[in-house]
Amino acid sequence: MRIGIIGAMNEEIIELKSVMNNIEEECIGNLSFFKGELKGKEVVLVECGIGKVNGAICATFMKSHFNVDMLLFTGVAGGVNPDINIGDIVIATDLVEHDFDTTAFGYELGQIPRMAEYKFKTDETLRDIAYDCAVKAFGEAKVWKGRIVSGDQFIASPDKIKWLKEIFDGYCTEMEGAAVAHVCYTFNLPFLVIRAISDKADDDAKVDYPEFVKLAAKNSKTIIEGILERL
Repeated sequence: MRIGIIGAMNEEIIELKSVMNNIEEECIGNLSFFKGELKGKEVVLVECGIGKVNGAICATFMKSHFNVDMLLFTGVAGGVNPDINIGDIVIATDLVEHDFDTTAFGYELGQIPRMAEYKFKTDETLRDIAYDCAVKAFGEAKVWKGRIVSGDQFIASPDKIKWLKEIFDGYCTEMEGAAVAHVCYTFNLPFLVIRAISDKADDDAKVDYPEFVKLAAKNSKTIIEGILERL
């Protein structure tokens, strides 16, 4: 079994890379993929870069070049559900591209024309394992399962948070997950997206984000390690 792991930023993968064994680097273009072992499993780890296109590129390489059997995306996000706090964990049930808009043709916001699905569902088994691991590590009150919404926007507006909650019932928002989910749906590749909350996506987001991103990344690492131990 080979498992792909993606994070958007160095802060989101450095913790995992630090505990990998037998690392070999393979470069494709300007991307560095790190092959090795983690918790006794064969893994491929990459920092994809920020945004949906970067996420989709790396997810595609994970399947087409490295032929991974499943894909995990880990990192940080801004909270949308008002009950979710900084440091909490959101395990995606499904993901939607909130900035995809063809409503002029009668489609719903987020809906992708001529595709059978646009609410991309995560793998149920991976989701359940991740939830169990997260609850054991952080307590049930800090772990959530729900929809993650993605777009090429850093959200720092109370009005936009309200909109994402009302329109999509989003739990948190970030910039890559739904694009990775879109690729995995296309390739029929089991996947899961896990996000630790680094900010509340409001007026204080720019202040909160740098302070909490490293802590949130450590929390995500704990869950990824737990998942690998259970697979």
